[in-house]
Amino acid sequence: MPDSRAVAAGAVPSGARPSQDWRVVVAIFWITSMVEGAGVNIVFAQLPTYLRQMGVESTDRLAFVGLFNALIFVVGAPLVPFWGAWADKYSRKVVIVRSAVVEAVVFVAVALSREPWQLALSMLLIGFQLGNTGVMLAGIRDVTPRARLGTTIAVFGASGPIGFAAGPVLAGILIDGFGLSLPGVFAAAAILSLATAALVTFGSREIRPEVVPTARVATLALGAMRGVLTDPAVRRIFLIFGVSYLANQMTRPYIPVLVEGLTGTGPGLASAIGLVAGTAALVGAVGSPLGGVLGDRIGFRPVLIASLAGAGIALLVLPLAPSVASMGIVAVVLGTATATVTAMIFGLLAVEVPAERRSATLNLVYLPLYAAGILGPATAAGVAAVAGAAGPFVVGGAILLVAAVVIVFRRSRSGTRTA
Repeated sequence: MPDSRAVAAGAVPSGARPSQDWRVVVAIFWITSMVEGAGVNIVFAQLPTYLRQMGVESTDRLAFVGLFNALIFVVGAPLVPFWGAWADKYSRKVVIVRSAVVEAVVFVAVALSREPWQLALSMLLIGFQLGNTGVMLAGIRDVTPRARLGTTIAVFGASGPIGFAAGPVLAGILIDGFGLSLPGVFAAAAILSLATAALVTFGSREIRPEVVPTARVATLALGAMRGVLTDPAVRRIFLIFGVSYLANQMTRPYIPVLVEGLTGTGPGLASAIGLVAGTAALVGAVGSPLGGVLGDRIGFRPVLIASLAGAGIALLVLPLAPSVASMGIVAVVLGTATATVTAMIFGLLAVEVPAERRSATLNLVYLPLYAAGILGPATAAGVAAVAGAAGPFVVGGAILLVAAVVIVFRRSRSGTRTA
């Protein structure tokens, strides 16, 4: 018999579960998420250099870096609820493939940009590729055994940070090792994105949600938003996620600027950026699934609190690093903590949201990131204009430490597991 709550919400049980092994599903989605993160962060990491090559004055570049990073979420964020509703009603697989194809188009557009305004338009297009991570996460939640859920979600959660870390490393190798131009590197990212579109198309099977919605897409999208906003526990989890990404989005665009301050603008800059924004962060992200193991054993919230505090301290220390090597060491800590925060948020949502609302909520999981993606870089642009490139790191680190302290006091005061 159909779940009465599902029927009331305009949904019916799907009745069909995928015959594909859940580990294959996780592997395919992991690769897809990793490649997307790598391509996007190639653009982010090389953006200051690309703007300099376009002739943007150094006095304007810090503001341009922040504002250009905010552009990618302006168009995409309002569409995310609709992509999730469309995926649940019709096809998760098509929505994921759509994202990979769009990101390939974006990277080609970035490669063809020769003026700052052309680059700005290309960055706006990135917004149309958003909305796939929550869909993949919902699919993984539907096929993964409950006993392995925390670890599996932590492993998948590390895919984006690992991709973000690998992207600058790959760019450094291609530029400094093989003499490839920045447009050539962006074109290579486009080829990788098309490869993931083919992987999902031919390598995975459709995963339907436990209950398939039948209402109109607009109704489903608004209902999903309403479900998030009216559930106090989900609101708190989303708020924590938003705060953590606010600090991340404020500081990430300026890591290449810090590296440039240590190395100068000559040969080897791309490799140095790759070391700090890539290799060191990669080491940290690879270790983050251990947070999932700890979360399964001692609870997601204690690990979340420790990770927020660790990331906050790392951000405060990063601008003080006297060398690229020491900055890379701090980036290892930052990468581990940041990836673990994401994994713990995913874990909390996956186990605490009721089944009839789980898919819709997980599809919206990155809305806090998109909001932070607009507010963070835009705010950081103003902070950097006043306090220099180190300013966003001080503000971001303070935000994360305050968030960790608030969660600790809230838990101790309520005596519950509330976030």
